[in-house]
Amino acid sequence: MFEQHRDFVAELERTAPDGVRIEWSGDNLVVQASPSNIHQLNLAQVRRQFERHEPEGYVPTERAVIVAPDGSVGRGPDLTYLPVAVLSEPGNRAPAAEALIAVEVVSPSNPGNDWMDKLHDYAVMRIPLYLIVDPREGTVTLFSEPDHDRYHTRSDRKFGDEIGIPEPFGFTLGLSALVPYGDGSAQ
Repeated sequence: MFEQHRDFVAELERTAPDGVRIEWSGDNLVVQASPSNIHQLNLAQVRRQFERHEPEGYVPTERAVIVAPDGSVGRGPDLTYLPVAVLSEPGNRAPAAEALIAVEVVSPSNPGNDWMDKLHDYAVMRIPLYLIVDPREGTVTLFSEPDHDRYHTRSDRKFGDEIGIPEPFGFTLGLSALVPYGDGSAQ
């Protein structure tokens, strides 16, 4: 889809209002609005901890578009780590092979995008680690060991617990500061 509609996708990205994210996966185009306060707070809590353990030569970036080698998938994770050298190049896309992790905070309006579509796409792109923070359920799930279209390893924890993040980060992520969405208010 992307190759056939490259100009259309580029025009959408160029003209989209601030805070609107555009991603593609095969024949699907996903357009999402700005995240809620709770979404942003949870992402900041996770990012702060990762920053203390970031590998040399890598920096955190929010919503950087990472693209599969064949261009069939382009996703903008809530948080990823990319090499400084890649981010120093012109353009607004990075090869998925350069990303160390994809972190997503689940949206209450479209949880399937993170739990099914992105889970599949990040495995296809061979992103070594995929961390899902789900404020709807008060859980955090880490997927690792991507192979073809799925991850072989899964670890689940509840808000308030801790979860081990493997190398190249190599630390224990505290989950006590994460905030659930609550009981149905607009998130």
